Amino acid sequence: MDRGGGSDGGTSYYAILGIRKDASLSDIRTAYRKLALKWHPDRWMRNPAVAGEAKRQFQLVQEAYSVLSDQTKRSVYDAGLYDPTEEDDEEFCDFMQEMITMMNNVKPEGDSFEDLQKMFMEMVGSDGVGMFNMNDNPTASKRPRPNGSRSSAPKRSSSRR
Repeated sequence: MDRGGGSDGGTSYYAILGIRKDASLSDIRTAYRKLALKWHPDRWMRNPAVAGEAKRQFQLVQEAYSVLSDQTKRSVYDAGLYDPTEEDDEEFCDFMQEMITMMNNVKPEGDSFEDLQKMFMEMVGSDGVGMFNMNDNPTASKRPRPNGSRSSAPKRSSSRR
């Protein structure tokens, strides 16, 4: 899938609806209604040669509208991160929306995209575990007790009396 997206092999949702990237919600809704009427499968039932293509086009129009009419999904889609084959993951969309908002609010003379990316990698860590220390040996950082033993309780003998 290219940056434009779409599960039809790369056609942009904007191209499917025949609108520009800066289209308003009203423009998106108008384009959707026009194309939904044009390609609705019920309209093509009497012409089986076109019915299959009409159904496919109608599904593409619905998919494009469902993404572009939802501001969160649209932002994630515009960033090139929307995958229509995955189930909706609201937490991921919310996280990406927040990241996109942060990137859009970057001052031109301030942090660059690379700086934000570096901050993000520092937050989650380059190995994906962030600030957590995933030490293989949990006792490696423990200090021995002053008397050298691990327990202050007296040892019991293994034989019973």
